[in-house]
Amino acid sequence: MSAALSYPIAEHTLDNGLRVIISPDSATPTVAINLWYDVGSRHEEPGRTGFAHLFEHLMFQGSAGVRSGEHIEVLQANGASVNATTWFDRTNYFEALPAGGLDLALWLEADRMSTLAVTAENFETQREVVKEEKRQRYDNVPYGDVMERLVALTFPAAHPYGHTTIGSMADLDAAELTDVQAFYRRFYMPDNAVLSVVGAVDVEAGLAAVEKFFGHIPAGGAPEKLITEPLPAISGLPREETTADVPADAIHFSWRLPARATPEFDACDLAMTVLGHGQTSRVQQALVRRGELAESAGASTMALIGGNSFGLAQARARDGVSIEQVEQAYLTELDRLATDGPTDEELTRAKATFERYWLQSLASVDSRADALSNHALIEGDPQVINTRIAAINAIDADTVRAATAAHLTADRRATLIHRKENR
Repeated sequence: MSAALSYPIAEHTLDNGLRVIISPDSATPTVAINLWYDVGSRHEEPGRTGFAHLFEHLMFQGSAGVRSGEHIEVLQANGASVNATTWFDRTNYFEALPAGGLDLALWLEADRMSTLAVTAENFETQREVVKEEKRQRYDNVPYGDVMERLVALTFPAAHPYGHTTIGSMADLDAAELTDVQAFYRRFYMPDNAVLSVVGAVDVEAGLAAVEKFFGHIPAGGAPEKLITEPLPAISGLPREETTADVPADAIHFSWRLPARATPEFDACDLAMTVLGHGQTSRVQQALVRRGELAESAGASTMALIGGNSFGLAQARARDGVSIEQVEQAYLTELDRLATDGPTDEELTRAKATFERYWLQSLASVDSRADALSNHALIEGDPQVINTRIAAINAIDADTVRAATAAHLTADRRATLIHRKENR
């Protein structure tokens, strides 16, 4: 029997538009603060890519009451874990620490929301940090360019998802300080954010603390929600090949899927779990274990809100096996799933996999705070954390088969091949 979830959720919106979510949990004397801003790489303008990710760095460089680097130093000195991430649809900042540090964490977040030091020195320094990050994580590692190449194959260059979150280094080099300051003023404001507080905190006390530190910040006139019409399925079988210093020949596929928070996307997600998640998945069995064609194979989805999501798949060929053999074997399994659908056993296993992941993601106060902000900002409903398992369990095998046939067939894919350099 699936778990029935009932995490307590209290919602409130401050006069300045900041959405606040409090979820008490007295199991441990800790508290998590998670602040999601409605700005990601899809909000960037052509010629100004990389700004959302740049601010993930700039937000730690000081504000009116905090010198550069002090945000992390002070929190860690008080026992906190602290970080930030950027994605296509959002940027988030978060910390978890002993419950007595709640006021400190809220004050730090409010100070940089309202008075971030977007100076020439900070901008120049962090621009170089981002460029070095791209060299280390994208340019100088095997297969590091996969996402950049797949994005270009999957979406038009001008589409909100037509570039990666790291952005263009040429765009960053061309950026002026005034451009970056304008980006901050446009997106970093209370009425463009969701703040979640989870842990050993009383609802009324928690809301009072948020009001104390954020209530004075004026609303900034948040941009209208970015609405992107869904694109049709990929056509024409776009394909790219590259030769690189990689350990094995590899193939990657991508598809345009329905946007997240739709039953169609959920069905596609279950299909990809059946196809390529874990040791019992179809491609793992057919290509790796029985067929001995690939050293690894998998499939996944990337849930996005702007009209479309991604479907992704990959396999790496064994020595002596052509990547074309691997490709054909992979597509055979894909077509079989679209024709026959999952077996009852496969679907049950896929749902159990989702439930395990979901429960694990909510088990700690910091990841639960992240989930609450996520669903409140992207879908408008933090209660999704309590209802999501039931929604997934309601999907039947015919729905999964139909979603596969509609969105995940071989003729709707883009293909990227990495060939190993001859040395």
